[in-house]
Amino acid sequence: MPVEIEKISVYSDQRGMVFEPLHPAKLADQGNVHVVVSRPGAVRGNHVHRRGTETVVVVGPALVRYREDGVLRDVEIPAGEALRFVFPPGVAHAICGTGDGPGLLVAFNSLGHDPDRPDTDADVLIAPDGGS
Repeated sequence: MPVEIEKISVYSDQRGMVFEPLHPAKLADQGNVHVVVSRPGAVRGNHVHRRGTETVVVVGPALVRYREDGVLRDVEIPAGEALRFVFPPGVAHAICGTGDGPGLLVAFNSLGHDPDRPDTDADVLIAPDGGS
């Protein structure tokens, strides 16, 4: 199964922004959900899931890098836009906020988090300092 990427609708006004991170029909398939607010330039992910499918909504500005079929791909997300990525098992991925403010992502996984049986292996796609 290839990586799916979808631009999602973001509604903004003077209060901020709102978006729906997941299609309602997909909610029942999720075993875990987490929200991440990162410091500017911080890198999240840098891993590959062995069994779980991870759906991640990333709010720009950000860089998402993933390796699919041995090929590295970069997706730049402009400020104020949100993209939904569906990463199947075996696709390494990393996310780096590229703006001056905090980065935001919402992630779902088809498996529940089990610290005694981790589903991820480290795979550094973006250096921890945000470099290539």
